[in-house]
Amino acid sequence: MKTQCCIVGGGPAGMMLGFLLARAGVEVVVLEKHGDFLRDFRGDTVHPSTLNVMHELGLLDEFLKLPHHRIAKFTGQFGSTALPIADLTHLKVPAPFIAMMPQWDFLDFLAAHGKKYPAFKLLMHSEAHDVIEEGGRVVGVHATVNGAAEDIRADLVVGADGRHSTVRERLRIPVHDIGAPMDVLWFCLAHREGDPPELLGRFDTGSILVMIDRGDYWQCAYVIPKGSADKVRAEGIEKVRATIARLMPAFADRVGELATMDDLKLLTVGVDRLERWWKPGVLCIGDCAHTMSPIGGVGINLAVQDAVAASNILAAPLRAGTLKDSDLAAVQSRRFYPTRATQGLQVFLQNRIIARALSGGELKVPLFLRLFRWFPLMRRFPARFMALGFQPEHVQTTPAA
Repeated sequence: MKTQCCIVGGGPAGMMLGFLLARAGVEVVVLEKHGDFLRDFRGDTVHPSTLNVMHELGLLDEFLKLPHHRIAKFTGQFGSTALPIADLTHLKVPAPFIAMMPQWDFLDFLAAHGKKYPAFKLLMHSEAHDVIEEGGRVVGVHATVNGAAEDIRADLVVGADGRHSTVRERLRIPVHDIGAPMDVLWFCLAHREGDPPELLGRFDTGSILVMIDRGDYWQCAYVIPKGSADKVRAEGIEKVRATIARLMPAFADRVGELATMDDLKLLTVGVDRLERWWKPGVLCIGDCAHTMSPIGGVGINLAVQDAVAASNILAAPLRAGTLKDSDLAAVQSRRFYPTRATQGLQVFLQNRIIARALSGGELKVPLFLRLFRWFPLMRRFPARFMALGFQPEHVQTTPAA
């Protein structure tokens, strides 16, 4: 099999890049190892930066017809002190809110629109096992497609296969591990009439709980110290229920919905990035290039921004068959600053708020958060960071004739 671009991984970065390149007339093969996109507790936060991309593509109205719930305000509680943190309603964008949408709906939407272009080929049940290198350059991948071995030759291979990337592993690119002080146990609780219509976070001595309004249920993140999941499981579901009831008393009447510890799904949090995202013939984007903390829920939106930037820079040389190493370097140059800046802010928040709360010491509200109460206009700064990031991308490619 031969193509101009082979994208390994059908997540947000891979699907958006595949769609945009095919739209611009580049032959694309996207490999997705599963048979569908149905996975629980994947990133479901579609931020205004991504909604802006949909608007620029003329797809926003259709996209927002998919089932979703809108969140525009965020409140955090530190001990007994409640603080408004961010308000997106003041943003001058087509959609000033975060759309909470199941990621499988988002990916199915991109796949459906990608398939409208003859240059787009999505192969499900297809997994890359290794890269093909010739003369110091990656020229394709060894893959399994529907159980059969297949070599896919390509002018460019893009690794978009997440934090446990096969492409990244095979390339042996050094990873800068920044680290995180926490892991997360995800679970769901029922949503009831009268519940507050916003994202809730409770920071208390030794405990953190974040609750995301999903319309008909609450998606909950019980934040625990790094590496303590086995200890929490050993202590049993009763202690978890008691902690949730203490942190969010209004939800104490429904913690019984957690029957066993199997109802909690572990997310091992990591923050890392490649110092070099490319080698001749291959480029890494999204979580393959940089794993983000769940703080701000910005991960899938950074991945989408990577895809937009990559499409803007690479579509023309791929279409013309003139791709150079300098084009791949240009993608990293464009996206390295927003990645490093976002991770820097996440690490600051990890160290100043999360690590201190989880340490069990005296909990104090940081001064910079108290300013949000005293000066309401300051809530626009975290709102803009969550909504748009440090360097939002805009679609510059046009549909092929």
